[in-house]
Amino acid sequence: MGNIKLAYSTFGLTRLDFAAALDAVARAGYAGVEISFHRDQFNPFRIDDADLAQIRCQLDRLRIKPACVATASHFFNPMTPHEPSLMALEAAGRKRRIDLVKRGIHVARRLGAPLVTFGSGFIRPEHLARPDLDPGEQLAESIHECIAAIDDDEDITLLIEPEPGMYIETTDQALALVEQVNSPRFGLHVDLCHAYCSEHDLAGALEKAAPHTRYLHISDAQAGYNLKVINDRPDLAIDLNTARVLVHFEDDSEFLLLDQNHPVHFYESAPDRARQRRIEALMTQAGITRKLKNVEYSSLYAGPSALDDEFFTWMISQPGLSFDALERTRPIISWLRGGCSPQRVGQMVANTLTGIVHFHDIPGRGTLDFETCFRALTHGGFSGYGAIELYHHIESWQTALDDSRQHLLPLIEAAGASSRTTS
Repeated sequence: MGNIKLAYSTFGLTRLDFAAALDAVARAGYAGVEISFHRDQFNPFRIDDADLAQIRCQLDRLRIKPACVATASHFFNPMTPHEPSLMALEAAGRKRRIDLVKRGIHVARRLGAPLVTFGSGFIRPEHLARPDLDPGEQLAESIHECIAAIDDDEDITLLIEPEPGMYIETTDQALALVEQVNSPRFGLHVDLCHAYCSEHDLAGALEKAAPHTRYLHISDAQAGYNLKVINDRPDLAIDLNTARVLVHFEDDSEFLLLDQNHPVHFYESAPDRARQRRIEALMTQAGITRKLKNVEYSSLYAGPSALDDEFFTWMISQPGLSFDALERTRPIISWLRGGCSPQRVGQMVANTLTGIVHFHDIPGRGTLDFETCFRALTHGGFSGYGAIELYHHIESWQTALDDSRQHLLPLIEAAGASSRTTS
């Protein structure tokens, strides 16, 4: 049977300088730390080997293990995270991401970290415009180029992290990619929040993935208002049993919210006869009988709100749309969630396969059954670090750091004891 040791990601400690972040992780009693790339706190373009030698000395002095190097998705441009990806169609974009992963390998080499992790990225309009190109093949080729940067005698493994909305979203897709790449230097990184968002049989998926899993991310989550954005097209299929749909009319960038309880047309000008017929047809297809509400788009509040982290996390998980189209949805989500108006939807917005919100919460504050997850993983043979990743709680980092460990340690111990009893 396997065992799980707790680490903490520096991505949740970005209000501190890097040395202070490592000190905080050690003081809180964690066995390991995830080194996460960050433009200001840990920027691999500004850190040289002398800096890395100092960091390694600090890690040795603190007696905490550098569990993994995370080549952060938000690194290049925080407003367009995950871009460019390893499957970007333009070679220049792919090369930028490949270079970042290779820098992660160098950092891992200098610090003695055994793992380097990354995500696949999203299907974007550029991919939809080139159906003759296989993004999976491009992703695999980029991964092989990264693997080639690892020396034969080095104990460094690259990991793919499935994420809601990404090309690699589920554990089955990740396992298929691991098989496709077919290298002992490539494995699986499971984020429990992501798996909760993407797996209908969470425990079964985790146990199946466990033999190939080298690393975990840990955070809590809960059910939300599941809403997908889809460009209108003649063959558009609507199934409101899984999620509400925000239809984007590309010709004028207006939107139709298909929701059984409050359908809304967000318009800039009165719809012509053809648009009116299309709206009626979509509502009929969706089985909506309630009267349509019409809201003038220019009347929506488009400024900042306390819910911006929630909106941003929802927006970036929507594949197949341009960033300009996604930005146009922000005032609509704010209108629904009460960013600066009466709240019309009481749950956080989600865009996931299960309706769980992709929003990393402090363990114990959501509905994720960690003990069952840990039991499935250890029963499946997983041994290694689980890093708590709470970038949504950087302002309350001390509470997140302390409460997470306090909540999780008894559950890890209980899962381990249960696995030993059943073995």
